[in-house]
Amino acid sequence: MESILQVKNLTHTYGIGTPFQRSAVEDVSFDVQPGEFLGIIGHTGSGKSTLIQHLNGLLRPTAGQVLLDGRDIWEAPKKIRDIRFQVGLVFQYPEYQLFEETVYKDIAFGPMNQGRTGDELDHAIREAARLAGVRDEHLEKSPFELSGGQKRRVALAGVLAMEPKVLVLDEPTAGLDPAGRENLMANIRDYHRNKGATVILVSHSMDEIARNADRILVLKSAHVLMSGPPAEVFARSEELLSAGLDVPQVTRVAMALRARGVNVDSAVYTAEALERELLALKRGGAPC
Repeated sequence: MESILQVKNLTHTYGIGTPFQRSAVEDVSFDVQPGEFLGIIGHTGSGKSTLIQHLNGLLRPTAGQVLLDGRDIWEAPKKIRDIRFQVGLVFQYPEYQLFEETVYKDIAFGPMNQGRTGDELDHAIREAARLAGVRDEHLEKSPFELSGGQKRRVALAGVLAMEPKVLVLDEPTAGLDPAGRENLMANIRDYHRNKGATVILVSHSMDEIARNADRILVLKSAHVLMSGPPAEVFARSEELLSAGLDVPQVTRVAMALRARGVNVDSAVYTAEALERELLALKRGGAPC
C-alpha cells in the first residue's frame, strides 16, 4: 500500500547563522499509511509541534521533504494553501482561534474558503458538527457562550468540514477534565473508524496514545528514538523512562508486579491485557 504521507530526512533549524542556531527536528523520516492512527509522543522540546507544522506546510523544511500522495507538498509553493485543506491541523487550545458570530459560521469558514456554497456547504457544516459532537442547538449560538470542551469540538468540526485526507491533532484534550477528554477522544475514534480516516495524534498522555494508536513514533531531542506498534514500544519501557518519558499506568502496574516476582508481561498497556495475564496466572497456565 502506498503511503499517504512520507517524511524524508526532515530537518528544521531555527536561527541559522546566529549564536542561537538549533535544530528542532533533525533528519526525521517516517511514513503514514492510509487509514492509520499514528501517535506521536515525546517530552517538551522534543520537536513534536515543529514536526507536525511541516505536515501541512505551515513550516518549510530547512532540509528534507514532506510528500502527500507521493508528491512534495512544496513543489508548487503558490498552491500550499491547497495542502492545508488536505492535511487538517487542529492546534493545541484551538478554541482560542474561534472568531465568528455563531458556531455555524465558524465551522463554515474552512469549506467556504474551499469554494463550497449552498446545500453542499450546509451539508459539510452539519456533518462535521455531528462527527465532532457539536449539538444542533449550539449551531446558532456564539462560540464564546460555550464551555471549554464544547469550544474544542467546534474547532475540531471546523477542520473536519474541509474533509481533509489527514487529520493532525496537537494535544486535543489538553486542559479538559477527564470526562471531557474521554468524550472528545470517543468522537475522534468514531471519526477514524467510520470514515476510515488517517489520524495523527500528538499527546503527552501515554494512556491516551496507548488506547488509540495503531503505531507510535517516539521523539527525543529532535530525533526519532523509536517507532512501532504499541506492544513493541512499551516493551521498551525502561528505555522510555530513562529518556524522561512516561508509560501507561497499566504498564507501570505490570512492571511493579514483575519486580515483585509476579510473572506478567511488563509490556502490557491496556487493562484488558493485564487482566488476561493475571487470570491466566490464576489458572496456572500461560497468558493468552
